[in-house]
Amino acid sequence: MYLRIGEPSGDMQRESRLFPPSQKTSANAAISGMDAYKALVAEAERDYEGFWARLARETLAWHKPFTKVLDESKAPFCTWFEDGELNASYNCLDRHVEAGRGNENAIIFEADDGAVTNVTYQDLLGRVSRLANALKKRGVKKGDRVVIYLPMSVEGVVAMQACARIGATHSVVFGGFSSKSLNERLVDVGAVALITADEQMRGGKALPLKSIADEALAAGGCEKVKDVIVYRRTGGKVAWAEGRDVWLHEIVENESTKCEPEWVGAEHPLFILYTSGSTGKPKGVQHSTAGVLLWGAQTMKWTF
Repeated sequence: MYLRIGEPSGDMQRESRLFPPSQKTSANAAISGMDAYKALVAEAERDYEGFWARLARETLAWHKPFTKVLDESKAPFCTWFEDGELNASYNCLDRHVEAGRGNENAIIFEADDGAVTNVTYQDLLGRVSRLANALKKRGVKKGDRVVIYLPMSVEGVVAMQACARIGATHSVVFGGFSSKSLNERLVDVGAVALITADEQMRGGKALPLKSIADEALAAGGCEKVKDVIVYRRTGGKVAWAEGRDVWLHEIVENESTKCEPEWVGAEHPLFILYTSGSTGKPKGVQHSTAGVLLWGAQTMKWTF
């Protein structure tokens, strides 16, 4: 696809140039150019049910293939691929390892200080499996809700993947949100566990996370939260609630790097994401593991 820089706006003229990708990039892209994009749009317009069925079969690995694509009998509460079973973590990790891409980079992460970390699919799968096993040992199971309040980090990806691997529904809360905002989301989602960090680094400064999490939990309504798992990001001093708080590196230390994925239905909740709450109470959007969102004439599919 092309990158367009700038557009005319009112009396202000902005630069508007197209920067085409290299031939190599286009050749390796899932959509090689505008003609391919238009062809996809035309296919979806002709038969959106058949279009998403084809993509679901071609781009996802199914433990139990679906036989029914779309059920509109309870519209607008439609269901997609409801008799199919899969796992998001398996689709993100295992299938790439099994295809011989285990030594390829799954993540290239640049930290606040500029340090770059490369994590392969094989390494990431091992880290995810260890945390998934640790969560299961602490009683987190399929259908439970886990809130993730972490800095931008590889550990954030590991936490999301670990939840998906065991069938737990995760909800990511931005690390810049206040204790009130975190409390609202913990209460609304009914979280049984919180994954956070001692501190985070932003612009070279250490900023609190664990202390904000403690305030959120103390504000009330979070009685379901039995475990607070803390990633040691800076080594900063934090308060500690014995029996509730545990270090992430300690609970995964002796866990296996293998964890069988929990196979879930296509409509099983994968994550819940909340609006900012700037104009009222935050509203949660629940996304299924392999569902399709239909918004008017707009159709969007989340795949892995």
